[in-house]
Order: sequence, then structure tokens, then C-alpha cells
Amino acid sequence: MLAMFTRLQPLPERSFFLFGPRGTGKTTWLRHVLPDALWFDLLRTQTLLELSRSPELFRQQVEARPRGSWVVLDEVQRLPALLNEVHALIAERGRAYRFALSGSSARKLKRHDVNLLAGRAINRQLFPLTAAELSYDFDADSILRFGLLPQIRSDPDYATDALEAYVANYLREEIQQEALVKRLDSFARFLQITALMNGQIVNVAGIARDAAVARPTVQGYFETLTDTLIGFWLPAWQRRAKVKEVASPKFYLFDPGVARALAGRLREPLESHERGFLLETWVLHELRAAIAYQNLGGELRYWRTPAGSEVDFVWTRANRAVGIEVKASPTWRPEFGAPLKGLIAQRIVKKGFGVYTGTAELKDGPLRVLPLKRFLQVLAEGEVLT
Repeated sequence: MLAMFTRLQPLPERSFFLFGPRGTGKTTWLRHVLPDALWFDLLRTQTLLELSRSPELFRQQVEARPRGSWVVLDEVQRLPALLNEVHALIAERGRAYRFALSGSSARKLKRHDVNLLAGRAINRQLFPLTAAELSYDFDADSILRFGLLPQIRSDPDYATDALEAYVANYLREEIQQEALVKRLDSFARFLQITALMNGQIVNVAGIARDAAVARPTVQGYFETLTDTLIGFWLPAWQRRAKVKEVASPKFYLFDPGVARALAGRLREPLESHERGFLLETWVLHELRAAIAYQNLGGELRYWRTPAGSEVDFVWTRANRAVGIEVKASPTWRPEFGAPLKGLIAQRIVKKGFGVYTGTAELKDGPLRVLPLKRFLQVLAEGEVLT
């Protein structure tokens, strides 16, 4: 029996878009928090065809519901024209009905200049499971190997098979069915190369050469990954420190298990050269989830100099800046935090955290150095991004 997880995403009081990659539990969460909602599942062919032929059926069913009812449009990007009906109902009836509009791809909405309701619906995002949603009961190596998708964590004995199926379904459902790329074989090569470079500064020309496709094609492929929420650009942070700074972004996949699956490494043991990037991927996921679920705002970036000094993550909002350095090491060494301590000394960063795989809480000059699990607890409690 699959385990059920209590998600940290609070239910908004007004209409909202809910985006997230496939498999993150959007439908399960919506059914849990809105058990009495009027439901339109656009992944069901019959529902999709009926509403495509007769979109007025949507309005008729909604208007038959009592005032204050919730209405769910699941995978709304499959029939974005329905958003015109949602817009009209909100404009005519105010908050008589509230809409939950979920999707795993914003590409069609952006590409076709779809009606995004002009602020009448707020944006929310659902991520893979967080450490807090697992009640901090996890094996770190298992998460680095197989990630945090709910279906993986609820049935870990079948993690390899489930992740391989997830990758295949992503290629088929998200890419092929929506015709987001012309050649699936080239895109598959690109995915493997990108997964092997997960967490690193992107060299588009190099990836294009290795994938045997044109550079503009690779740029389009990256856009596809970000639009379907499979990947995330981490920009460089430039605050004119005393040395020159790198400006190129890094690219991360949204989940360490999916990164290993796309790289073709699921059936291989976890190796030392993978750990650092996979741990960064996990911590980045937790940071993004904390920002979203705690409604913190701000921006995440990384900082690096051409000489190699680097801070993995810098969160900024207004005049505040918090730096976080992540090391897949059971021992924390003072040199790990040297670049971050330098930014704090220059008063460019307000406070800093070190994260490592050891067991002791440490003080390294101005840095608070925490074991991984303890850092994730402090992050969820709102003590990091302040």
C-alpha cells in the first residue's frame, strides 16, 4: 500500500494556478484538500474531447454548483481555451466560484498567449517531497540515488523501475504528445548529456556538439525543460565584490533521482563524483520549496569568481542576502567556507550557513555549520531565509 504524505503547501483562499512537474502529487494533493470540488480531469480523453467540442458544458456545470464551490481543472494546459470561460465566470460572478488550475507545463500557456486571468488567480507550485514532509525520516544516500518523488518514497523497493518508467513517460507524454521537439532521439541524447552536467555551468556550444544538434536547437531544448518544470536555471549573483565575478548560469534538474535516471546511472552504485552535485540538487530543491511554501519571495543565485572561489547558493530579497555552502563531506574544513566568510566580512552577505554530511553542529567564524538533517529542519522552521 502506497504511503500518504502530508504536504506543506497551504490551500489558498482564492483561485490559483498550481504548477509542478509530473509525479509531484498535484492531483493527489488537490483531491485531499478539495474533496468536494467539481472536477475536470483533462488527462482523461473523454473529458478532453467533450469540453473541446462543447466548452459551454464547463460553464453549465460550474453554474449548477452552490456559491463558494471549488472547481478543479487538472492539467489545464491541455485545453487552455477553458481559461477564457474561467475568466468570464470570475468577471461576471466575482468570487462565487473558486478555481484550482493545475498543470505540469506552462509552455502551451506561454506559447499561445493564453489568458492567464490578469491576476485573478495567484500562482502556486508543488515540488517533490521535502524532508519535513517525510518527518525527517530518511536515508540520505537513498534520496541522492532515487530522489523525492512521492511514488518513489512511498514504494522504495521499486524505485529503479518507477524512475525509469517516469523518464520514459516524460519523453512520451510531455514531449512527444505535445510536440515540443521535432526529433525525440536528439532530445534524448541532449537529456543524458544535460543530466551528466547537472549542477554545473552550462556550455551550450559544447552540449550542442556532444548531442550532434545545432546550438539554437539546444537553447530550445533548455527552454522545454524549464517550461515543463523539469529543469531550473540558477543565475550567477553579481554584487561587485572586490574581485571579478562569473556571469554564466548553472542548470539543475528538479530532483536528484530524475537526474540519475536521465543520466542512465540508476542501476549503478552512488559514486563519490556524483555526491556533491546531487546533494546541491537536493538542497536547492528544499530551498525552492521553502521559498514557495513559506511565501518568502526573493531570488536564489550562486556566486563564483574566475579563480574558483564559489558560494553554492545566495538568497536575496531587498537588502538581505543569505549564503549557503554545501559539502558532501562528513568532515567540515575551514577552507570550505572561506569564500562565504569573505562575503560576510565585506558585509555583502548578512549571514551564512555551512551544510555537510557530518553529525556535529559547528561554528566556523561567522558561519553556522549544520549537519544536513538539522539544516533542513532549521530551513523548514523559517530560521535560514530571514
